[in-house]
Amino acid sequence: MKCLFCGCENSKVLDSRSTEETNSIRRRRECLGCGKRFTTYETIETTPILVIKNDGSRQPFDIMKIKSGIIKACEKRPVSLNQIDQICMDIDRQIQNSLVQEISSKEIGEMVMEKLKPIDQVAYVRFASVYRQFQDATNFIHFLNENIDDNR
Repeated sequence: MKCLFCGCENSKVLDSRSTEETNSIRRRRECLGCGKRFTTYETIETTPILVIKNDGSRQPFDIMKIKSGIIKACEKRPVSLNQIDQICMDIDRQIQNSLVQEISSKEIGEMVMEKLKPIDQVAYVRFASVYRQFQDATNFIHFLNENIDDNR
């Protein structure tokens, strides 16, 4: 690691700590050339994943877009931000672990619905109504009859 101050490439690690928020390791280093200290962060390099949209276009996978959609579906519902974050982390982990380079938006939508359904059925229906793009009330009612439990 190159020193920020003198450019020397030799340093020693004084302290290492993992950071839970970003899945990285924080390293406190000391330059062997000038003796100054600096901090570096080490993260795992991941392969970029592309999302195939319904129109066939591709865009980079962004977990924040999924989180935004879930937050909208859960608006004014008793779903905590921790629950939403957990859903996002689970989906992100599932996609990253699949080792695919491309995934369809349809597959991602199904993952979100699978995670939302046991947490809050209203949020599940809200998300489904946008994701499935119901054209009329008949399609919406048919979906509700097939997917919502009568056991409450």
